[in-house]
This record gives sequence, structure tokens and C-alpha cells, in this order.
Amino acid sequence: MRTITCAQAMMEAMAEEISRDEKVFFMGEDIGKMGGCFGQHFGLLQQFGPERIIDSPICESGYTNFANGAAMAGMRPVIEIQFADFMGLAFDAFGNQGPKFRYMTGGMWSVPLTVRAPQGGYIGAACQHSQCAEAWFMNLPGLKIVVPTTPYDSKGLLKAAIRDNDPVLYLEHKALLQTKGEVPEEEYIIPLGQAKVVKEGADVTIITYQAMLYQALDAAIELEKQGISVEIIDPRTLIPLDLDTILKSVKKTGRVVIAHEAPKRGGAGAEIGAAIAEFAYNDLKAPIKRIGALNIPLPFGAQPESYCLPNKSHIIEAAKELMNK
Repeated sequence: MRTITCAQAMMEAMAEEISRDEKVFFMGEDIGKMGGCFGQHFGLLQQFGPERIIDSPICESGYTNFANGAAMAGMRPVIEIQFADFMGLAFDAFGNQGPKFRYMTGGMWSVPLTVRAPQGGYIGAACQHSQCAEAWFMNLPGLKIVVPTTPYDSKGLLKAAIRDNDPVLYLEHKALLQTKGEVPEEEYIIPLGQAKVVKEGADVTIITYQAMLYQALDAAIELEKQGISVEIIDPRTLIPLDLDTILKSVKKTGRVVIAHEAPKRGGAGAEIGAAIAEFAYNDLKAPIKRIGALNIPLPFGAQPESYCLPNKSHIIEAAKELMNK
């Protein structure tokens, strides 16, 4: 099977969906002539023209509200917020309006809007360009949240998001855009709400996604050398959450580590951990361990940032601690 990057996989998904459905268009800052801030949209403008690939003004609130209206009028807009950190500028449009229209109109109107937003650290870009934003939006009914990790998932989940009839927040990770992986040439779609068992194991379940998934895989190698068998679950989507796959793993191992790059306080791990405690308490052999970034703004530069973000050593320490319970 061919090997391509996450960025290339997302470009393919966009091109295929724009070609398949005349209602799909793409809008955002610097996505046309520049090809995207991280080069993940190169060639789309030349292939589909300025009516389908639209360079917007630097006004996140404006073009997100525009996309809401276009979606309600029957289009399927895909917009990009250049950095997920700037989602706050469009919060009313995407958080307070779009996800609520189906409910407010008694199902007469839907808002098939996909918002792509690069997020995450590990590139030393400082406070306002390195945050993970998934937990900001998890408390909003009517919104779906996608957190792809691999090129295969990046393509399949983006196609599913574009075809979904409700607002979807698709958070791609900046540090993973050039990560390579196998992607089939034939069309495929990954349904939202379907987790993946990345690695099977018997002693400890690690639930993680995006950049932390690779930290978990490295940690698993070290733990296996010490006789600890690790199972790794990638949720792939946080809303809807595939709790069945998670609980099945918890029932098998009885020990859980939840790791994400966002700050530990109020992160997605808190919701996942609470759900496990609610539905699988009797299967637990030890308390749930959560791993996240420190509750401070991320500093500029890779080395200072590394003191604040979680890594494989934190996962190894947590797993070993659980095995001693």
C-alpha cells in the first residue's frame, strides 16, 4: 500500500469530496494561493478554482457565521481556523449558533458544517499557537469532535465529517501533518464514533490520541521489556465517544491510563475517566490515572515547552504505579 502524509491524506479527502458533491466548498485564511499555513492545501485552488477554494479575510467570526448560513441554505462548507487557538474568535458562530439550529428549528434545518483547525504543541510555538482545544468544546450539545492521528484516519474521518449533517470540529495536529502512513487509493470512510484498538494487551489500558499516541507506543515497548502488557485505544472521535470499545478493554485489563496533550485539569480525560468509573467501576483493579500538560501557558521554544508537555516517561511511570496497586 502507498505511504503518504497526514497533510496529503487530508488534501485527498478534500479533493474527493469537492469532486463528488458540488455543494462542498472550502474557505479559510491563506488556503488558496498560499496553500495553507502548513502547506496542507497545496494545489486545491489550481484544481478547483476560487469559487470552491475561497481565501477569506482575517475574520474568524465573519466567515464562520457565513458558513453557518451557507450550510443552512443547503451547502456543505468546510472552513479552516488557521490555528485552533483562535477558535475563541468564532465561538459564538460555532459554539452558540451552529450546533443548536437543528434543535431550535425542530429538525427542519441542519448545519452540515466542518471546521478544520490545526492544534497542538511539540513545535515550540508558544502560548497562543500551541494549545489543544478539544476540551473547550466538549460541553456543547449538538457538536461532534474529531481528533485524527494517522494519515489513514485523517482521510477517512475527514470524509465522514464532511458528509455529516451536523457541525463537526475536526482538530488536526500540527506536529503530525508530515507523519507518514499507509493509505489505500480506493475510497473509504471511517464512521464517527468508532474507536481503534491500536495495540492489544492484557495488563494496562492506555487511552490516548494524536501526538500522545506515539508517546504511548514508545512507552509500550519499554513496558513490555519489563513484563507489562499494554493495550492502546485511540478514540479517534471524542464526540461521539465509542465507550463500548473502551469498556471492553477496561474489563480485560482492569487498569487504565488516560493520556492527552491538553492540560490535565478539565481535559477530555476527565470525561472519559468519569464514564469508566460510572459504568465499569467493578472491573477496575486500581484507580484511573490521568496524564496531561501542566496547567500553565506553554512557553516559547522546544526545550522549555518539553518541561510542560507529557511524554512517554509519564505514561511508563503511571503504568508501573498501577501494576503495584
